[in-house]
This record gives sequence, C-alpha cells and structure tokens, in this order.
Amino acid sequence: MSELTIDPTTTALVVIDLQKGIVSTATAPHAAADVVSRAAELADACRQAGVAVILVRVDPGPGGKLIPRVTADQPRPPMAPGPDFAELVPELAPRENDAVVTKHQPNAFYATDLEVHLTRRGIRTIILCGIATQVGVEATARSANERGYEQIFVEDATSSRDAVMHSHAMTRILPTLGRVRSLEQVLGALR
Repeated sequence: MSELTIDPTTTALVVIDLQKGIVSTATAPHAAADVVSRAAELADACRQAGVAVILVRVDPGPGGKLIPRVTADQPRPPMAPGPDFAELVPELAPRENDAVVTKHQPNAFYATDLEVHLTRRGIRTIILCGIATQVGVEATARSANERGYEQIFVEDATSSRDAVMHSHAMTRILPTLGRVRSLEQVLGALR
C-alpha cells in the first residue's frame, strides 16, 4: 500500500447522495449516521486544506419517474420519494465555494455538470465517499476511471444497504480503480 499524499490544488472531495431520503434507511457495514458524521468531518478538513468540495444528490423526480427502470432479474423496488428526499443532510449543507450536483441516476457524471466543476478547477484526483457503495459510488468511480481521474475511496465514510456488497466493492472493484483508505489515513494526508 503506497503512502497517501494529496495535492489540495488538484483534488476534490465528491460526496455521493448523503441526503435525507437516502440516509433515513438502514445501511451496512457502517450506519448512515456514522457515514454522515465522517463525511462531514472529511468535508471540513478538505475545506481547511483548500480541497474543493462537491456534494452530489440524486433527484428521482415525482414518484421516482426520473430513475432508470430496466427489466432486470433483481429490479430495484418502486420509489415513493417524499418532498425532502433530495435535500442534503444538514451536516453537509453546502458552504461557500462548495458545488452541488444533481443527478437522476447512479453515475454522478452522466448528464450532470460534475465534469465541468472538476475540469474548471483543474482537478486530477477525486476523494470519493457516500451511500451506496455499489450503486452511486461505484458507478461514479467507474466513470471517473474512464476519464483518467486518480481516485481515493474512503471506506468508513461509505456504506451500502448490504455489508457483503460493500465489502465486494471495497475489496474487489474499487481497488482496481484507485486507492481504498480509511478516514484517518485521508485526514493524515490532508494535514
């Protein structure tokens, strides 16, 4: 495992879907409240270090109409999002200079302005965390990899609906796309 160094001038923290409609459900292996707390701590440390912070939220639209629904062996359950579903949690309310990106599917790059925010800031490295590991985080990570971004995945500031899916992504998929580290390791690299 290589030593982690972070250049704040070319790095952005991208936080995936830490919003009221997502964090209100059970997650594993890390509780949603713990993920939110760790992500908020990380966002504050990034801001202090001069790292750009980009908060991503998913807006499923009325009745979930904007989320892709394809024929699948294990289809996603129907959605009935409340009016505050896409509202970011208070701990991660945008601060001055933060960017907010709204998506309508798991991948935060697809049909959004995420790449504009990254390109115009000269970003080459993305620190990625959020919920759910194998959905929004992994889909965004795969797309970032295709675009040549260096990536750091914060294992304990990320979680899933299922601990096995989280573990599979963190031990098998994401290490092929970047570096998996703990919050403490990332905070150490920011100091």
